[in-house]
Amino acid sequence: MSQPSSKPGLTPQFCFNETALRDFLRLSRVAIDDSIIQNLNALMTPARAGFDPSSTAERHTQTSRTRPIDAEACQGFKDNVLFQSWQTRSDVLAYCAGVAVNPEDPDLIAREAESAKDRERVVDERLDPYSGRFFPREARTESLANLIRNERGVEGIIRARTWGLVTERCGDGSGWQEALDIWRATRAANMSQQQLQLGAKERSLFAQIVKHYESKQYKKGLKCAEQVLRKSPKHGDTQAMKALIINAQGNTDEAFVLCKEALKNAMKSHVCWHVYGLLWRCVKNYEEAIKAYKFALKLEPDSQQILRDLALLQIQMRDYQGYIQSRRTILQSKTPNGQRNSNYRLNWTALAVAQHLAGELYDAERTLTTFEETLRSTPPKSDNEHSEALLYKNTIIAETGETERALEHLEAFYKSNLDRTAAMEMRAHYLLQLDRMEEAEKAYRALLDRNAEYRAYYDGLRKAMKIEDSDTQSLKTLYEEYAKKNPRGDTAKRVPLEFLQGDGFREAADHYLQQMLHKGVPSTFANIKALYSDPTKRKTVQSLAESYLSETYPPLANGSAEKQLNGDEKSETKQPSFDVSVLYFLAQHYNYHLSRDLARSMELIDRAIEVQPKEVNYHLTKARIWKHLGNTQKASETMEKARSLDERDRYINTKAAKYQLRNDENEAAITNMGKFTRKEAVGGPLGDLIDMQCMWYVTEDGEAYLRQGNFGLALKRFATVYDIFETWQEDQFDFHTFSIRKGQVRAYVDMLKWEDHLREHPYFSRAAISAIRIYLRLFDGPKTNGVNGEHKDVGANERKKAQKKARKAQEKQEQVEAEKKDAKKTAGTSTGADGEVKKEDTDPQGDKLAQTTEPLVDAMKVLTPLLEYSPKNIEAQHVGFEVFVRRSESSTEETIHPVQQKYDLRKPTGKYLLALRCLLAARSIDSSHPLNHEQAIRLRHTLKSIAEPLPPQVSEALEGELSSLIAPDADLSKLNSDFLASNSDRASNVRAFLRTRQVLDSKSTDENQKDVIRTLALPSVSLEDAVSGLELLNDWHAESRYQEDYMAAAHERWPEATAFMSSKD
Repeated sequence: MSQPSSKPGLTPQFCFNETALRDFLRLSRVAIDDSIIQNLNALMTPARAGFDPSSTAERHTQTSRTRPIDAEACQGFKDNVLFQSWQTRSDVLAYCAGVAVNPEDPDLIAREAESAKDRERVVDERLDPYSGRFFPREARTESLANLIRNERGVEGIIRARTWGLVTERCGDGSGWQEALDIWRATRAANMSQQQLQLGAKERSLFAQIVKHYESKQYKKGLKCAEQVLRKSPKHGDTQAMKALIINAQGNTDEAFVLCKEALKNAMKSHVCWHVYGLLWRCVKNYEEAIKAYKFALKLEPDSQQILRDLALLQIQMRDYQGYIQSRRTILQSKTPNGQRNSNYRLNWTALAVAQHLAGELYDAERTLTTFEETLRSTPPKSDNEHSEALLYKNTIIAETGETERALEHLEAFYKSNLDRTAAMEMRAHYLLQLDRMEEAEKAYRALLDRNAEYRAYYDGLRKAMKIEDSDTQSLKTLYEEYAKKNPRGDTAKRVPLEFLQGDGFREAADHYLQQMLHKGVPSTFANIKALYSDPTKRKTVQSLAESYLSETYPPLANGSAEKQLNGDEKSETKQPSFDVSVLYFLAQHYNYHLSRDLARSMELIDRAIEVQPKEVNYHLTKARIWKHLGNTQKASETMEKARSLDERDRYINTKAAKYQLRNDENEAAITNMGKFTRKEAVGGPLGDLIDMQCMWYVTEDGEAYLRQGNFGLALKRFATVYDIFETWQEDQFDFHTFSIRKGQVRAYVDMLKWEDHLREHPYFSRAAISAIRIYLRLFDGPKTNGVNGEHKDVGANERKKAQKKARKAQEKQEQVEAEKKDAKKTAGTSTGADGEVKKEDTDPQGDKLAQTTEPLVDAMKVLTPLLEYSPKNIEAQHVGFEVFVRRSESSTEETIHPVQQKYDLRKPTGKYLLALRCLLAARSIDSSHPLNHEQAIRLRHTLKSIAEPLPPQVSEALEGELSSLIAPDADLSKLNSDFLASNSDRASNVRAFLRTRQVLDSKSTDENQKDVIRTLALPSVSLEDAVSGLELLNDWHAESRYQEDYMAAAHERWPEATAFMSSKD
């Protein structure tokens, strides 16, 4: 039998000597592969079993070639000879392939000179058969690369033939590549097995590493790891634990490098694969983490910790089937102490939750029932976990649609369940569904006796009593009954105002308003403003309140309530008088958008303030009036005055900060917020607000910086909001085990369902849309003045002055930041008073975010979850359209008008199909939105103007949908004019028409700017419309005279609006 091929000395000279390389490969193949039959025959030892005389009684036609060989001998030949030779040849080919890509070539200079000279020759083999001698020579590296490529192909053919003969004699059914990979993995594991063996001292040190990591004593853990690695430098488990500690210290990249090295040294170690999964989890790559956990489980199937970590990731990723399998495996396994996991309720509950979330309701019910049957004794009534499990099981039964069975199950523990309110609510609901109205009525009345302020109980009682919505007399009688039972309650008195009409409504509203205003309840208007959607009721409330103010109202039917203030006559002097309450109510009434008369509102609130100048709510309302007048400066000052009247009130403090942010007073706002933040917080007041996830402040702060044109800080704030939602997503990990362990199963399931719609939250949409608009502006106009990101239509000298001023401001800011860093260094350890380590922010001003070279790529990171979780948000669809039509792989070289630059998308690589999808989604949400018209015409105009035709499939798909909106041969200018003709009453429609005309005809710039000014004369134009018109002129870089004319016209109509005030004002 042949011996395995020995590896030659690998040098570049050996590889470039193609004769030597070919000879080595040929001799190795001759010795092993070409003589494979002889090698296999040599493995046969017929005398091993002894001579059998009966074997000569008949003739055997089977040749030795097909005679099977002993399995042990076959395996030894494959492991020690065949695979060893194949691996040697693979190593040689891999090494020479690396040499082939080496750029160092001694003949490179001579060959380039020869090529330059030969390029001047005219080569025509028909005229000169010997012209081929002038072709340039092939590089050595190219020749070697071709040789390696050919030899690898030959190697694959030879191995396939050899393996076919081997499997014929040895019976292995796998492919040669798979068998070779298994041999390689086994060899690597055997080579690292020696490193896995530690002495007693090292084993003790390794145990201390784990202990120090769990107790977060990272320095001690690293010290122990270094001691072990000095004795066994390639001990994979120790390297993995060291990587885990390094990652905990914040050095993730270094941890990954070390963990991969550990895997090379201990490929068969479940500890290494487990740590590898933990590292992937830390960087939130859950797919890779799950793969690593599953590989670790193959090596250590009984590891409880790995099973739990895998289950956590599966429920986090909503892999319900995988979660069911993992929870079932945990349930069937044993703890390290030898006890069965099936003895613990939480393992059964977790499996039931997994089945419930996967929609396997009957399996979930069966799981909970099985555990109940294993209980040797009935749990005591005080067992909260058992009580919660029964209610959870009942909800599962109800979800199956078997309401009758759910009610029977509930009745079995109804009286003994600890969550009495939940049990009563479920029972009343079941009775109502089963049409058992008398019992349902009693159930809901019992609930109302417990809580007469819960609106849903009244609705349930009304349905149980079969009272129709049109039967207002019965409804009135019902609510009057509970108003008498609960005279200090509000719901039974407030709800009838929704269904009463005419004189009945006037009488009830009169009684309700007088009672609330006599008591001086500040929230009276907030309670009834929902009625203002009905114009008749709105006018009735207004007439009643005005009559109170003119002293023409009759007294209360049951006597005056002035001396019945919360049952305490002594508090009469502390409550506002009736007249002042009416003034406050009417001021809010005329400030409301459905009944707005800001002049009247300001007059009334001033009268109220004259009577009680220190009442905080009155100043707060006055600040809101200034806000609606558009005067953010006076609104901020008035709200600040209200704050000064009660400096201990956190609510009014936050309102003052919000109004300051609306007035772009960021520093004053953070100063106010700092009055209620922790003094020792890392990062100051802003750091504490971020730690407390105060999203309203971070969002308002970002929008203020956006208005100022500071894109860096604006993006920084919006990124913080994005990170807060990421944190909420990550916080689920804390509840996957905690909620199950504490038995709060129903709340846990509700939390999971809420998390599935987390990014539908308005704050996420608001921050995401603002961030995307910034990225669009960065993409459309990357050249800014350096100060605030705004484009300036100024001369060359003024532009140079602005740039010089920007550089000075930037240098000053950098100097301030450098001084802060120096101060921190001299202060010593960067920790707060609570011992919290301060994390240095490498980009506090957001400069890196604003200086992105790929704004559309960054926009897509925010747009993708926005469109996924908020598909019904029309603003999200509109900004999605803007991003997709701009996404192209290369930018145009053509110089175009600045106004048209953002809309010039004449590259076939744009994501037009995705843009069309956003357009169609926006039309399905609100077909009358003016942006739909504008974007549809822009898309059609873009498709007509592209320099290169679209691929046939893309073009066909686009035309199939877009043709239903705009025909391919349609006159776009006429369509735009027709749109204006039928929608000229609203300023937003006119602006959409003007933006579209600007795209279609760049020569209409002057006329468009004049038409923007004319929109201020429309009767329906609002302050918001006027501000949008000014922003449009700024986007167009309109001439200063047009902007001044617009400002003057707008200031005349809204004299108090800050946006239209000049520097003189």
